[in-house]
Amino acid sequence: MKRYVAALLGSAVMMGMAVPAMAQDPIEIEYWQYFFQGRVDAIDALIEQFEAENPGIVVNHTHFPYADYRTRIAAAVPAGEGPDVIQMFYGWVPDYIDAGLLQPLPAEYFPLQELEDEYFDIVQAMVYDGQLYAVPTAVRSLALFWNKRMFEEAGLDPETPPATLDEMVDFAVALTERDGGGNLTAVGLTMAMTGQDHHWWREVLVRQFGGQPYSDDGRTVTYNDEAGAAALQYYIDMIQEHGVSDIGFMDEPQAAFRAGRGGMHIDGSFRLGALRDTRGLDWGVGELPANADGDRYNFSSYWVNGITTTPQGEEFDAAARFLQFITTPDAMQLWLETVGELPAREAAALTDENTAHPEYGPFVRGLEYANATQFVNESAQRQLMVDMVDRVLLQGMSVEESLAVAAEQEQALLDEFYGG
Repeated sequence: MKRYVAALLGSAVMMGMAVPAMAQDPIEIEYWQYFFQGRVDAIDALIEQFEAENPGIVVNHTHFPYADYRTRIAAAVPAGEGPDVIQMFYGWVPDYIDAGLLQPLPAEYFPLQELEDEYFDIVQAMVYDGQLYAVPTAVRSLALFWNKRMFEEAGLDPETPPATLDEMVDFAVALTERDGGGNLTAVGLTMAMTGQDHHWWREVLVRQFGGQPYSDDGRTVTYNDEAGAAALQYYIDMIQEHGVSDIGFMDEPQAAFRAGRGGMHIDGSFRLGALRDTRGLDWGVGELPANADGDRYNFSSYWVNGITTTPQGEEFDAAARFLQFITTPDAMQLWLETVGELPAREAAALTDENTAHPEYGPFVRGLEYANATQFVNESAQRQLMVDMVDRVLLQGMSVEESLAVAAEQEQALLDEFYGG
């Protein structure tokens, strides 16, 4: 068939006939992410804009349930199939580099100087051996949600959250409800290390009690000291001494809060959309409580986009162009308004409108004093925090001993990754 077409073209040229330009097939790339309705809507909108500006490129968008997402990537990319651009939690990136699933981003599209000048400092964690492997559209921080109806019923000002850690304890005690048998029917504070509490304890409470979770280079665990023990004791006391919560109450912290059974709840900005859609829930959101000295800390995390080892040549260039497009300031603002996550570029996030916004504002302000954990294996490091609390609550181990076990186990993870 190809020889037949070539012969026809050759005959046309010899006869002096004009040869029409043959239409070039568009370049197709695959974008993968896990399913979260706001993220799906945001990417679909950005793809539509990108394809209108780049008519020679088609972006196919595929999403999977969160539980299946990492497995799908791990199976598809080594086979040279599936995604060209993937969205992933920043804590997964070291694993993906080690597994050969990612290739460095091209410097002509993503210069390191731009990253240093325009993005929040936390994003520097995406640079490995001098090469950038991923870049976020948005970042997250933590804030305190509270149930205004429960506040009012407990005799608290429904418009004013606790300002300090001590006030948080007092408020939580007032908000807790039990039935005639002493069983919890509403918790003053939702709690679970499987949620956002492992971040709150590690990057917020440890620092508020005067410590530091890791060395400056992220390679050494440093929370196994008096400050770390005090931070863990504060967390455990919420359950054991004050009785304001219980691990596993209604299975998930956010589920308890959405059901109106949690007076206060610590979560990320990504929770805003779900809470807006919860009928009958009257809630507010504010910055995390300070310590007695007024010191505030926060944890920031983010989902990043990277280019897998699948695309080469013109597909790689198309993938880089799409990734560049979805990390522009305009794309970040669209993401904020659709998903509720904060722009990763400082200038785009720290606008007067965003910092003063009643919902976004506490999260945006929290970015200015936030730290991002340099995970080497996010899921394993989270599980160590879960186990640390369980040893105290379920096995009766002392706070100090359980903290030391967690520190030793986590240091082994860091040493394995860094070759220590």
